Amino acid sequence: MYLDPRTPVIVGVAQALQRPDDVSQAIEAVALMTQVSASAAVDAGAPTLLAGLDHIGVIAGAWGYSDPARIIADGVGAAHARTSLSANGGNTPQSYVNALATRIQAGEIGSAVICGAETIWSRRRQRREGIDGLLTVQTDVVPDERFGAEVLMHTDLEERRGATMPIHFYPLFESAIRHARGESISQHRDRVSALWHRFNAVAVDNPHAWTRTPMTAAEIRQATPSNRMVGFPYTKAMNSNWDLDQAGALLMCSVEVAEAAGVSRDRWVFPHAGTDAHDTYAVSERRDLHSSPAIAAAGSRLFELANRSVDAVDHIDLYSCFPSAVQVAATALGIDESRQLTQTGGLTFAGGPLNNYVTHSIATMVDVLRSDSGSFGLVTANGGLLTKHALGLYSTEPPLGVFVAEDVQPSVDQVPPSAVAADHVGDVTVEAYTVMHDAEGPEVALCAVRNADSARTWGQVTDQLAMQSMMTDEAIGRNGYLDREGLLTLV
Repeated sequence: MYLDPRTPVIVGVAQALQRPDDVSQAIEAVALMTQVSASAAVDAGAPTLLAGLDHIGVIAGAWGYSDPARIIADGVGAAHARTSLSANGGNTPQSYVNALATRIQAGEIGSAVICGAETIWSRRRQRREGIDGLLTVQTDVVPDERFGAEVLMHTDLEERRGATMPIHFYPLFESAIRHARGESISQHRDRVSALWHRFNAVAVDNPHAWTRTPMTAAEIRQATPSNRMVGFPYTKAMNSNWDLDQAGALLMCSVEVAEAAGVSRDRWVFPHAGTDAHDTYAVSERRDLHSSPAIAAAGSRLFELANRSVDAVDHIDLYSCFPSAVQVAATALGIDESRQLTQTGGLTFAGGPLNNYVTHSIATMVDVLRSDSGSFGLVTANGGLLTKHALGLYSTEPPLGVFVAEDVQPSVDQVPPSAVAADHVGDVTVEAYTVMHDAEGPEVALCAVRNADSARTWGQVTDQLAMQSMMTDEAIGRNGYLDREGLLTLV
């Protein structure tokens, strides 16, 4: 079969973590990125690829380098590589693959590295021990390119009512899923804990996972001093974990470049198609809080572009910052939750290095596909508050045609947004909620509510008895009164 020499292919992947007993020995994030970039070329069996790199793209992280790709380029000898730095968002690694594979297919570039790293674990402990870790200071240069745009993920209304962070919104989405499925609180907690137990089991067997301690479903579900409740129904063991030191890299090139470098055919994994889309940036404007029109549209188009059905996908990694993200994606894509939905173990157990998790999930998927020649793997990525989405389909078999990536936003924008009643005072009905906890117990219940015109706004419950009741008896559908300050009194 003829293979277009410009066909994009992933030829090398690498992952690393560090957790030294002596934290003064931990290396900085850009050093980890340089390390895994070099290791990806070794994985390809072609270290000489690095000198000819056309592009190095870095996933934004919790560090201060202004152009880390330039430091990496110097470290691996890629003197002519253009550098780029991404915006924030867990969707970014897959979006990067979509964009760079498109450029390779078009003949604009021949090779590229995508990489990222976090060293939050070591930096926190170095500060705690008074250790002045050596960091490269780089503030006076800018990358050749920027990838993606920074987008505000919450509104002034949401901020005033205390809902701004992922730990606020994802458990709130979870309650909406529970209600949509007609489950009791107890039934729902049992099911979600069993789902997360299956993720934990994968992490236990993953040598690149940060947390490999086995946990039963009951241990995940039960709040304890070491597994406290964060945002009901989520214990700590259901939240993404970013207290870690991890790095990952992907080495991509054209078939022509791979062949010239002597990369063995058994290292090749082809991106077949990619899609991108986003749901409304403001959660307040979502049609509902238990589904994602963007994932549904992106998934449908992905399988059309690849001429393959979801049922013909052998391996799956759904973005897994919180259980609600997995359930929403599985429903939108028509994937039965009884299937294995992670290859890494997910962001709780394998690790959630801020924006860079999907670099690790793609790297893991590449290894899975190499071990199962001819099979297909699906990777999904999610940024923000179940907001920005990117999907990719991969195989050791080349695509029948050329690689195609598509932004399907025009079709998503056809979904009417919800009306918002920012200044509403009066009667409301609870649509979704979570009870946020501090170390002492329930702190505040954050509630999405609808008025008589079905417009959405937000309220808080602070009464202790009411919050306790909301964790045992379903509050969705209950009526209440919302005052001018956003305090909700349930009736």
